[in-house]
Amino acid sequence: MLKYWILLFVLFLSLCASAQRGKNDTIPVGIIIVDGDTQLHRYLETVQITGMAPDWMIEKIRRQKKEREAYQRLRYNVYVVYPYAVTAGMIFHDVDSMMHLLQSKEAKREFKRRKEEELNRRFKHELQNLTINQGQILVKLIARQTGRPCYEIVRELKGGFNASIFQGMALLFDNNLRNTYDPVEEDAAIEQVVQEIESRGHFEYRK
Repeated sequence: MLKYWILLFVLFLSLCASAQRGKNDTIPVGIIIVDGDTQLHRYLETVQITGMAPDWMIEKIRRQKKEREAYQRLRYNVYVVYPYAVTAGMIFHDVDSMMHLLQSKEAKREFKRRKEEELNRRFKHELQNLTINQGQILVKLIARQTGRPCYEIVRELKGGFNASIFQGMALLFDNNLRNTYDPVEEDAAIEQVVQEIESRGHFEYRK
């Protein structure tokens, strides 16, 4: 295939040369005669070919490969947990609205208890299968969807003591419920994937 394209290129140059007219269109070139055939002759610059790329180039290639692999893992994990974050945001807003409508503490307590049982039935087993990295991203995305860190949400719905318990458990799994969401700097890569998902409409609410 390479020889084929070289041949076409040479033929193209030949056609262009044969179409030229006049002394000002003539380009002098060197020639040599080999076995009676006239051939073009030109000295080329010396090119040094080595069997190994420089160390800095190898390191750059390795670093770029690692960065691509890390981004692909991040992208996959965001796609996995994003529907849960969207659903969590919707549920939180619904609960928040209902809590403002209920008057008595008993009614609010009963409502939160029933909502917690419902959510446990729906999501407990699925969320238990998330990896540590996916859990970290989920905490970030819930903060994105609600505008509040998970710790504040838990404290409001379950009280300060329970929020501290959940925070302690999160820290054991290298997570932090106090994390906020920074789409410009710290979480720019996550935000890029989220924008990709939302532009494609490529997600579904968890039911």
